[in-house]
Amino acid sequence: MSIHQSIKRVTVPQLKGCKGQRKIAALTAHSSVFASLMDEYLDFILIGDSTAMVAYGLPNTLSITVEQIAAHTAAVVRATAHACVVADMPFGSYQKTPEQAFENAAYLLSAGGADAVKLEGGEIMAPTIEFLVKRGIPVLAHVGLMPQHVNTMGGYKAQGMDEATGKQVLADAVAVERAGAFAVVLEGVKEELASAISAKLGIPTIGIGASVACDGQILVTEDMLGLNGENVPRFVKRYANLASEVQHAVQRYADEVRAGAFPESKHCFGVKSTTPSKA
Repeated sequence: MSIHQSIKRVTVPQLKGCKGQRKIAALTAHSSVFASLMDEYLDFILIGDSTAMVAYGLPNTLSITVEQIAAHTAAVVRATAHACVVADMPFGSYQKTPEQAFENAAYLLSAGGADAVKLEGGEIMAPTIEFLVKRGIPVLAHVGLMPQHVNTMGGYKAQGMDEATGKQVLADAVAVERAGAFAVVLEGVKEELASAISAKLGIPTIGIGASVACDGQILVTEDMLGLNGENVPRFVKRYANLASEVQHAVQRYADEVRAGAFPESKHCFGVKSTTPSKA
């Protein structure tokens, strides 16, 4: 029996049931290599629209397509056995009508193999969330700082720093819970507000630049591993600096190639071993 047959994947109801019981740990992934390394330690893995930036070098999250997210999701699903897999819905794939959202969300579940989808928006997207959930598609909501709204927000600005935006973030969080979202991401939200929302809601809150009082946390993997340059958001804690390790390894490789030190005979085919045999 393979490991994928013997391990049960975390389900959406199990994630929802973590509220008040234990914290939820999540990260992003877009490749089978990283997904397989992190699988056993996480409750869910998000194939984020941040893939546009970390995998394709695009300036923001707005250009990635449903087909690209589905392909990356399928790679993550194939490489994992434990973590619940959530696929981000790209900009323009769900805002027009609930029917449009259902068509694209269903594609991410059928072609990508996702267990759930994530979409941005609070009160305005509540009817769409309800439409999806009633038709069998679990939804992770996302309120506060919403990267797909970067143009209307005037940049990546923390939310809830004043009374007006604070009331809106709270109203958005309440609306998505009522619509049936199983959890909600609170991004770039004032700590006090994120803590209050987490206490008020009956579904888990997943913080990113929010509060330790959230029911879980998520980060972009490349940020927390030190693979995404020096300019990282304030809320990111770097748990490693893999960029320097990768650069050092590549430099050693290039130096050995140019010096004729690699490959050695043990790396070649049809070369007799020079190791003396035992008597």
